[in-house]
Amino acid sequence: MDDRWRPGSTYERDFFGWANEQAALLREGRLAEADIENIAEEIATLGRSEKRELVSRLAVLLAHLLKWQFQPGWRGKSWRFTIEEQRYGLDRHLEENPSLRAKLAEAIADAYRYAIIQVQKETPLTKRELPSQSPYSEEQIFDQNFLPP
Repeated sequence: MDDRWRPGSTYERDFFGWANEQAALLREGRLAEADIENIAEEIATLGRSEKRELVSRLAVLLAHLLKWQFQPGWRGKSWRFTIEEQRYGLDRHLEENPSLRAKLAEAIADAYRYAIIQVQKETPLTKRELPSQSPYSEEQIFDQNFLPP
């Protein structure tokens, strides 16, 4: 049985306590006592979380760009500020995680699928009315001055 889920294990019972204990062991160089397997899994989970944030921010941004383009009568400062906010957040996120840049094309494709769903939930637009792939280049997506016509 995987030890991290064994009843009574610190990892399962008290994650906060386990994390602090593991951090102290690592800082003290006591690697033989550290829970290396679970530490490695938690680090991998953090990496996946960073990619999920990238996709999530891109999805919100792409949805608002689509709404801006396909619902010009509804344009307002709220949409414009959401676009600006997501671009700023994406810039910061990529500055803090530069290796994610290698995953941008994949992240944009994933995010666009979520954006289509979001637009359909929030507007009368249907999937058939929207492009099947992102109509925006990577440069346009990140350009603080770009808004679709």
